[in-house]
Amino acid sequence: MSDDTAPDENWGQQFDRLPPTADDRVVEGRPSREEVVDWWDERFGVDPAVFDGYTFWEKGAGKIWAFHGEVVDPIEVEGLGMRILRTRQRHWKPSTNAVQRFCGDATKNVIELSPSEAQAFVDGHDQQLDRWEGDWGYLTAAHEIAGELEPLGVGLYLHGELRSTVPKGRQEDLVKPE
Repeated sequence: MSDDTAPDENWGQQFDRLPPTADDRVVEGRPSREEVVDWWDERFGVDPAVFDGYTFWEKGAGKIWAFHGEVVDPIEVEGLGMRILRTRQRHWKPSTNAVQRFCGDATKNVIELSPSEAQAFVDGHDQQLDRWEGDWGYLTAAHEIAGELEPLGVGLYLHGELRSTVPKGRQEDLVKPE
């Protein structure tokens, strides 16, 4: 930790473990592990047990990472596990990697896409999908692959439109080569 950074301040150059509960919070605005797990449960119906064995860390302002294991706290490294969530904004935003990793058995806010809709989504295109009757906001966009519904990534659903948030470097072709 920098000599001029107090223990109750966020320092963007290191990973700090999230406190177990809000009552344990030292850094203002930092979410607790309990709040992160509850958010995944409330937003996507992800069973909290899915996160057993994971530690949660913040690096920068609201960039939350999950790491399956234990390391010293705090730790100054470039990456630690997987970035799963952006907090410290009005609406928390899950990462594409996290949705693909943790939302395979999600029970809420999952929009199933047809083959053409799924291809447009992973190509990064926004599309009008008026059939969705669930919550607005961030959804898990999913498509049937090999007989199983698989999460493709994060979509933002507003006013009948599904906006793809698939990063350019992750856009893929779902069409099978002939």
